Amino acid sequence: MLRECWAIDAAVQSRSAILNDPTNVQSVSMRYLALLLIVLAGSASAADSARARLDAFARGISSISADFSQQVFDPNGGAGKGSSGTLALRAPRLFRWDVATPYKQLIVADGENVWVYDPDLEQVTVRPQGTEEAHSPLTVLTDLSQLDRDFSTSEQGSHDGLTWLRLKSRDKEPQFAWCDLGFNAIGLARMDFEDSLGNRTTIAFSHWQRNPKLPEGTFHFVPPKGVDVIGDPTPTAQAFPVK
Repeated sequence: MLRECWAIDAAVQSRSAILNDPTNVQSVSMRYLALLLIVLAGSASAADSARARLDAFARGISSISADFSQQVFDPNGGAGKGSSGTLALRAPRLFRWDVATPYKQLIVADGENVWVYDPDLEQVTVRPQGTEEAHSPLTVLTDLSQLDRDFSTSEQGSHDGLTWLRLKSRDKEPQFAWCDLGFNAIGLARMDFEDSLGNRTTIAFSHWQRNPKLPEGTFHFVPPKGVDVIGDPTPTAQAFPVK
């Protein structure tokens, strides 16, 4: 873009001499038109960047929900079993990840603790909610200020019909090597990331709802009677029956 601006400046400086020759008027007009199109193309590209799409998608969001489908690949590219379900987030630290197939699993971050409930195993694990959840790429959807504070970003161009933005955590011990967010005309369509062991996860999103009216208790959890509980919740945590 700097090169095109320099070319425009040079053209402006010499336009008087050129315009004195009537035979050059049409040529000059075409030249200016070409330069204008270059500048407009650059502006359109910036407006349609993945970062611009993220800003537009997340602007004004305090809570959000969607359906998801997930596939995990090992470092050699081998695919594990896929899963699907629903998710919900609410600013600043509330999160619900509800797996429906091929097996049920519920993960709830209530602002104090992270609860993981496996009904088939009749087991609940709980631990304090820490910085690893705060640095999750999905949390930028409800807190855009976190993006530049906690991540470095780079445009990854377009492929698979999506426009991509790469996030890299600024944390000293990041949970993932990189995370790519893929946007279509509607919003966030896919998230790909690679963990520190080289495993890659692809998550496709659909049916986004912005600022939905979520049921009371969406981000609260209490272990069902009779299940094994591994770990201790923080004393200030609120517990509500699982829906």
